[in-house]
Formats: sequence, structure tokens, C-alpha cells
Amino acid sequence: MSEDIVKIKGTSLGLQLSFAPEASFEDVRDNLKKKLESGTTFFLRGTLVLIPRDVFMGSERDELQRLFHEYGLICRTQKPEPEETPEAKEVPAQPAPAPAQTSSQPEELKPQEMVVINRTLRGGQEIRTKSSVLVCGNVNPGAQIIAGGSIDIRGTCRGMVHAGAYGDSTAFIIADHLMPTQIRISNLIARSPDEMEKTDRAERASIKDGQIVIEPIERQDKTV
Repeated sequence: MSEDIVKIKGTSLGLQLSFAPEASFEDVRDNLKKKLESGTTFFLRGTLVLIPRDVFMGSERDELQRLFHEYGLICRTQKPEPEETPEAKEVPAQPAPAPAQTSSQPEELKPQEMVVINRTLRGGQEIRTKSSVLVCGNVNPGAQIIAGGSIDIRGTCRGMVHAGAYGDSTAFIIADHLMPTQIRISNLIARSPDEMEKTDRAERASIKDGQIVIEPIERQDKTV
């Protein structure tokens, strides 16, 4: 199946890719290009993408890196981690982002390509970062996300979300159920109506013609 050629796993470093053993380089390249062209929401602008180093030749890895760079992504190679020899673990080519921390007090995170939150954000918790944010959980009322890049929420968003907080008007916000108390993108603000119905499809908020527009989308991938 073509959708099984490339598998995507979210980690604290970014997105880690694995490939079907029987797939050729051409199959992998074409499948990735199709995913990128379709606008799959895993590949947020500025995301760090990790590909295994021992699968393809150097020239083929270079070609994949150029492909990701065309879509504003950062591509790095990574060796598989040894099971019994942690001392041989390779250090990534650039500083590895630490997992995002949540607290009742606002805390600014170090600049990085992507912050991955593998839990629900509860009221009073805040995430503040200059990168993009992926939340595998809900954003409850009273919680806040302030991101320099885009925000993708794999759950229901009922808190306050601010994408492109440092002036990036191309940033966007996606959620399985987008019902926030307030949406901000760059310097624009939109408030939700007093009553909102939960939709069956994911929604995307972005800036069009000088205002924030929310529209339904189809997620290309259902699992990380």
C-alpha cells in the first residue's frame, strides 16, 4: 500500500520517518513528494524531520533533504539507536529540543524547530516558544499556546492559541475540533462565537485577505 511506504512518528525532537523495507528510493521520494504537495498537516513549516542514515546512499539522502527544504522543512539524518550500548548513541547534528514543560506560570522555551506535547494542556498551563507546536491531546479552557510558528492540535482546542506570535502571517492553527476562547495569528485576533458546535472534521485557521478565516480540512494522516 502506498500509504505504508513512509511512516511518521512524532518525537520530542520532531518527526521521525521510517520506510517500508521493500520500498525503493524512487518509491519513498515520490510518496514523500505526494504528502508534501497535498499539504499534510504533519509537515508544518519549520518542522525538524529525521531520516535514518543507513537506508539510502549519500546522494539519495541529499536529494530528500533538498525536497524537504523546498517546503520549508529542516531535514537531518540519524542513525538507529543501539539497544545495549547507550554510550554509543549519536548526538544529533544540531542541539536537540528538550520536551516542552508545562506549569502554572508562563515559561519561555528555548528556540527550536518544533515542540511536541504528548499530553493534554489543562487550565492555567501555558506553552510559549518561537517554534511550531504539535499537541497530541486537548487544550482545555484556561490553557494557552503562544508559538512563533504554526500550531497543530490532535484533539479539541478550547483554550487560547496564538500562532505566528513574532509576526509570521503565514502561520496557521489546526485542530481536530477548533473551539478556542480566542485565536490569534500574527497581529490579528478572532474570538469564537458564544455557542459553537463540535464539527466532525478538523479545521484550519489562517490569514486570508487580511483576516482570520476558519475552514474545514481533511487530515492526510490519522496517526503519528
